[in-house]
Amino acid sequence: MNKNKKILLSEQEIPKEWYNILADLAEQLPPPINPITQKPVEPKDLLAIFPMGLIQQEVSSQRWIPIPDEVLKVYKIWRPTPLVRAYELEKYLNTPARIYYKNESVSPAGSHKPNTAVAQAYYNKIEGVKNLTTETGAGQWGSALAFACNIFGLKCKIYMVKVSYEQKPFRRSLMHIWGAEVYPSPTNLTDAGRKVLEENPNSPGSLGIAISEAVEDAATHQDTKYSLGSVLNHVLLHQTIVGLETKKQLDLIDEKPDILIGCVGGGSNFGGFILPFVDDKLKGKINTQFLAVEPTACPTLTKGLYLYDYGDTVGLTPLLKMYTLGHKFIPAKIHAGGLRYHGDAPILCYLVNKKIVDAVAYPQKSVFEAATIFAKTEGFLPAPETSHAIKAAIDEALKCKEKKEEKCIVFNFSGHGHFDITAYDKYFEGELEDFDHPEEEIEQTLKEIKSLPVNKNIL
Repeated sequence: MNKNKKILLSEQEIPKEWYNILADLAEQLPPPINPITQKPVEPKDLLAIFPMGLIQQEVSSQRWIPIPDEVLKVYKIWRPTPLVRAYELEKYLNTPARIYYKNESVSPAGSHKPNTAVAQAYYNKIEGVKNLTTETGAGQWGSALAFACNIFGLKCKIYMVKVSYEQKPFRRSLMHIWGAEVYPSPTNLTDAGRKVLEENPNSPGSLGIAISEAVEDAATHQDTKYSLGSVLNHVLLHQTIVGLETKKQLDLIDEKPDILIGCVGGGSNFGGFILPFVDDKLKGKINTQFLAVEPTACPTLTKGLYLYDYGDTVGLTPLLKMYTLGHKFIPAKIHAGGLRYHGDAPILCYLVNKKIVDAVAYPQKSVFEAATIFAKTEGFLPAPETSHAIKAAIDEALKCKEKKEEKCIVFNFSGHGHFDITAYDKYFEGELEDFDHPEEEIEQTLKEIKSLPVNKNIL
């Protein structure tokens, strides 16, 4: 059995293609729906906000998509990333489980997000786009796109969820360093933002609101496109480089994962991590459990409904079939800003619905407790989002201890917590709250989407 702390690949072993799970599913995903025509969205309908290269990837059924040389060149700044054995955490837990984590925090932006940000900036650049707009929650995606736009010479405007804008000033600073404009959402810069502020001048914002603003900005300005950091098929496609590397690394040490774990906001880091393993499970080659972890403050997969809904709050996007809490749902002000989204990636939701992926939700304080244990044993300080995956990994390792099972547990360390020190201070000072939304509050936000015409036949 391998005794190394880190399992490393050479630059030459970076995957040269992204993996497209759509080629291996038994059926097609429910299509995005145009809310006006009530018919499936056509690729041409998306040209106002996306370049054709990404639209083609969104609908592609090709199993392997070549990674452009220009993208691979940038990837080499931090890729391949290490797979790390968590020996000290295992020792602390006194578990027979073998725990590994894929460390995506080593990228310039400190998370997995540049895997798709670099690709999206590249495809926009080669089609002559000059400006990109986007939203960001905790700031991981915003800083990643700012980094990518800086490399390819694009201007970048970022609508950052207001509560995170205030909680995470240094993430904002990082975006500014790479040349991006950053605004606290909801703003007075868009009709969508002004509408929200009219209804609630003190709105803390949400990813849904910020998406509305960024999409409107892109659709109403020339030479401008919109860039999304999660949810869409092409985003999860780009993130499969994480799972593809992980497969290679586990093969090097003759390990088969019993459990793969990741946090879920929109589904990009978890999707990219597990998708290269899903086909093996569908074909019976492995019996791996895929465990998606979310906050109880935004329990999309654990309490949402599998229906069509808007991806944004105002209703500017196509309707996607996904687990949703309703596009008007505003999550509590938890510090895991990247997990405060009302819906999830259609690919991931399909897998949950087919019971290929399991989901669990945790309250905020227990997540920070797990993060502190990890930082004290393994040294790395995790982001609040990543800490959800760590909490689940610890729980699964303790189950192994109780049952005397030697399982292989692997989780995606999606980002570091260097810009989240204030949140840790609040945890140690006893100021963090746990948030659970009452069932009646969730039911109220779901009422509107149940009445959408496209959902009538489903219900």
